[in-house]
Amino acid sequence: MIRSDTLAQCHARAFDGEGRAWHADEFAELLASPQVIAAGDGRAFAMARVVADEAEILTVATDPAERRKGLARAALCEVMSEARARGALQVFLEVASDNSAARALYAAEGFSVAGRRRGYYRRADATVDAVVMVRAL
Repeated sequence: MIRSDTLAQCHARAFDGEGRAWHADEFAELLASPQVIAAGDGRAFAMARVVADEAEILTVATDPAERRKGLARAALCEVMSEARARGALQVFLEVASDNSAARALYAAEGFSVAGRRRGYYRRADATVDAVVMVRAL
């Protein structure tokens, strides 16, 4: 099991300057839920929540020093596989419209754009839309 403080540290490095990083107590609360799945380690991880026949990717984070090694893809695939095993038929996520690397990863894994949430993410000097993506499991 991945420790909540390890997840919080990786998340903070991954999203430095892009908004508020999640705290260890927030990760601990998520990990305590039987609906939440986590995969990966302190270099990269993915988390999802499964409710009924649907999974939501809560976050995917990669330490900047570990990017482009396939770690996030492996964690994402592991989470989706476990979601499928738990009965999820589809998975969705929200990603910042300006996060081209993440959007490319999700597209390569079969996600397609299902919608957009205007001004969803807050940055220091602006807001950024969230792109809602979905794929069948």
